[in-house]
Amino acid sequence: MAKALVIVESPAKAKTIMKFLGAGHIVKASMGHVRDLPKNKIGVDEKKNFKPTYQVLAGRKKVIDELRKSAESVDAVYLAADPDREGEAICWHLAQELKSVSKKIYRVMFNEITKKAITAAMAKPGKIDDHKVDAQQARRILDRLVGYKISPLLWEKVRRGLSAGRVQSVALRMICDREKEREVFKAEEYWSLAAKLAAGEPPPFEARLSKRDGEKYEAKTKQEMDQVLADLAGASFVVQEVTAKEKKRHPMAPFITSRLQQDAARRLGFTVKKTMMIAQGLYEGKEIGDLGAVGLITYMRTDSTRIADEALLQVREFIATRYGKENLPDKARAYVSRKGAQDAHEAIRPTSMEYTPEVVQKHLSKDEFNLYLLIWNRFVASQMESAIFDTTAADISAGRYTFRASGSVVKFPGFLSVYDDTPEAKKKDKEEEAEAADAARAADEDEASRILPPLAQGQALRRLGLKHEQHFTQPPPRYSEAMLVKALEENGIGRPSTYASILGTIQAREYVEKDKGRFIPSEMGRLVTELLVQSFGDIVDIG
Repeated sequence: MAKALVIVESPAKAKTIMKFLGAGHIVKASMGHVRDLPKNKIGVDEKKNFKPTYQVLAGRKKVIDELRKSAESVDAVYLAADPDREGEAICWHLAQELKSVSKKIYRVMFNEITKKAITAAMAKPGKIDDHKVDAQQARRILDRLVGYKISPLLWEKVRRGLSAGRVQSVALRMICDREKEREVFKAEEYWSLAAKLAAGEPPPFEARLSKRDGEKYEAKTKQEMDQVLADLAGASFVVQEVTAKEKKRHPMAPFITSRLQQDAARRLGFTVKKTMMIAQGLYEGKEIGDLGAVGLITYMRTDSTRIADEALLQVREFIATRYGKENLPDKARAYVSRKGAQDAHEAIRPTSMEYTPEVVQKHLSKDEFNLYLLIWNRFVASQMESAIFDTTAADISAGRYTFRASGSVVKFPGFLSVYDDTPEAKKKDKEEEAEAADAARAADEDEASRILPPLAQGQALRRLGLKHEQHFTQPPPRYSEAMLVKALEENGIGRPSTYASILGTIQAREYVEKDKGRFIPSEMGRLVTELLVQSFGDIVDIG
């Protein structure tokens, strides 16, 4: 007879864990939440300290019956849902349903699904964390109160069947506010001027107009630009000052949930929902040849950049062997998690350095492999040496005008040989943050792709040509999924586990639509937001 019943959320997770536990254990899946507030009434007693009333979900009655039957035939029940608030709540609801048939109910948690982690967790079972359960219940009750109090107003004023959510309504407001900013935006004209120049040695290079009479300057009209060109007609271009220095670029921290969602959107074109679905599969376990089902990454819902000491030792050994000791810092890098991070779990990383991209590639789909490779490379790079650049900046005088040229060459690639975050790699990120026409103003910052010839103070340069262009300032860009996640995170709205559902809900309710990957509020979305701001301003206040 089996001695223990282990309950997880999904069949995939159950299959992987069963492989590690073996005989004497039954591993079953609850299929996620098993109980919730009733669908047809509020289910919260506001007069009795907001006491909730729960009922078994319609589709989970059979699951609960099977779990009760299994619990009767074992010595103990181990609840092993995900190690977060939702997971804790699932465990608590399961315990409430199973306590009549089992006296020994334990809580086990692991940050990764590996034999070592599972064995350690089972050896030291704990209790359900009531504080986490209370936190989840408070959020759920708030969601229900907000939904049930506001939705009837939307039915009356907009359309029956609509609903409002505590967090989704704020995200929708941000999208609507951005659209209003775009509508009132007035474009301003400006002109850029680049001089193509040659020194004594190749290559030819570009310098951009930056000052007039020693003050920062930008031509605003065609007339102003014509005047600049007239002034420069017979001007000599002379190197005024050259500054050369060494610059370091440090690696970024390993992924937290929101950063993974943003990078997967920008680099792989994944939606937030797709990223989380694939990451869940990598966490729960994949069949990797003779190894069988193994969890490939640590828990994917986290806001901590912390890494376990054992994992740090593994990755440092890997870096020294694969990339050479010159790429290994003297000591492991530690990253500070952002303010307000719960730090309950590690950052997202591979569970073992044995599962190299080469080992797992043939066993994963293209999308699974690409996401795994992103996680792997970011983690390895986070513990490597900084990249070093030799940078040069030159101020070039031409009559009353000053032009600026800058460039750099990689002296030591360091982490960039694994995870490229150079301006070229970040091009798509830049397009996310600002429209292309404003890129002229940022051109001086984009120096890594330019190489300057040797330049000396007082050196005369040969003018090869002048190129002037008209530009117009652009309105603030509409939110993409990556940008909205970033904005929600910066404003402390939602949690790592909720970003995907927030974005999914506002689309499912037809409050927003997408155009070229950007969110546009629908007429209904704008109407709902206006109504909520007027009637429930404190609830949809971003602060």
